[in-house]
Amino acid sequence: MGLCPCFGDDYEGSENPPADRDPLLLVSGMGGSILHSKPKKFGLTTRVWVRIFLADLEFRKKIWSLYNPQTGYTESLDKKSDIVVPDDDHGLYAIDILDPSWFVKCVHLTEVYHFHDMIDMLVECGYVKGTTLFGYGYDFRQSNRMDKLMDGLKLKLETAYKASGGRKVNIISHSMGGVLILCFMSLHRDVFSRYVNKWIALACPFQGAPGCINDTLLTGLEFVEGFESYFFVSRWTFHQLLVECPSIYEMLANPDYEWKKHPEIKVWRKHNKDGNVNINLESYGPTQSISVFEEALRNNE
Repeated sequence: MGLCPCFGDDYEGSENPPADRDPLLLVSGMGGSILHSKPKKFGLTTRVWVRIFLADLEFRKKIWSLYNPQTGYTESLDKKSDIVVPDDDHGLYAIDILDPSWFVKCVHLTEVYHFHDMIDMLVECGYVKGTTLFGYGYDFRQSNRMDKLMDGLKLKLETAYKASGGRKVNIISHSMGGVLILCFMSLHRDVFSRYVNKWIALACPFQGAPGCINDTLLTGLEFVEGFESYFFVSRWTFHQLLVECPSIYEMLANPDYEWKKHPEIKVWRKHNKDGNVNINLESYGPTQSISVFEEALRNNE
């Protein structure tokens, strides 16, 4: 047991011998990785996602971005720094407590406790960080198919495979992390077969996530609700980033999938014809919704 609840427990110092476990890699979903702003020359590295204090200000200054169609990457407006994902604690730090400040730990603000409980449970069950337990956080702004994300995942699988003595890796992915794994499996089938034993996908939007994505593109996204939202990144601020992120568009609804209930957007629209004004509730399916998004974002700045 740790000496202070603000800093949690340290199971790595256990005197019990490590259990016989296949290596396990945890992969986060959209917004489920800590992002740092690292100066290209000199200065301090700053956590810009996730944070509670000064969240909205730092988010606008450091992580607001534009999509570059020439490179395929979403690039920060702040040209003096790079957005990086910390790889501390064998990749687990970036997906554990997303705001690991002492304040969050002391008040136990569980809204930002991402893989924390699962990591603690796995360690108690005999998994050892750096030997049989690893994490993979990534820059969720980017397309899930980009080389940088694919190369990082390949390196993490190789590391887990070698650290465990050549045992194949089991993967647990959450949400958009499943899309990332699917892209990797499609683009690097030989590497996937060489290193991966089993893959468990939790709440993965294989056919898209129309409810979340439609709302995100039209009104923005909030990860924290209620009183805590006043200390977090605002819905509008987040919206200005996400509309520039290819990963969001990769989770639009699949129009060819046989949905039990077809996803749709319902919009009240005003029509003026021959001086007569009518307001109608109109419905748009996955394909027709594209025109709604284009119209809504046409003058976005």
